[in-house]
Amino acid sequence: MKYWSWWLLVPALLCGCEQPDMADQPRLETYETGAAFNDGLAARPVPEGTVARDQRPAATENPLPINAETLAHGREQFDVFCAPCHGRNGRGQGVIVQRGFPAPPSLHRPRLRRAADRHFYQVIRDGHGAMYAYASRVPEDQRWAIIAYIRSLQLSRNARLEDVPRDHRPLPDTGEAPP
Repeated sequence: MKYWSWWLLVPALLCGCEQPDMADQPRLETYETGAAFNDGLAARPVPEGTVARDQRPAATENPLPINAETLAHGREQFDVFCAPCHGRNGRGQGVIVQRGFPAPPSLHRPRLRRAADRHFYQVIRDGHGAMYAYASRVPEDQRWAIIAYIRSLQLSRNARLEDVPRDHRPLPDTGEAPP
């Protein structure tokens, strides 16, 4: 029986031992000198051609072909990620506005119609104002598809008859019923 009491005491003693803390291990600060490397510096030179993850150069113009497939995909992604705030027509009257949140800008404002595709890309990636970043939610190719769809929304709202090819224009209204 007296041996059992020792076995109860051993775990209690081991629990009191100091555990190593990773934050307190020996290390060198970035610009500190030390003997870890031959040149005595803790910081290593960045290899040539290295690009930081968030500084990767991106296209300034939409690299996707602008066709029906790209626009359909862009519309799907716009409806998922953008329409709750900007509305399905891009006028800034989405569901969140109906629930009392501040309205985002209309995508049809002259300033946004003149903005480069790169502007929309950066706003989708990094966020702007109350809009949070979608970089982790929307892959790069889908961002460009959304931008293509935004451009089609802008064009459709501000289109002129002269912009439509003759063979796609509606027939003039003659007042007669179609055959």
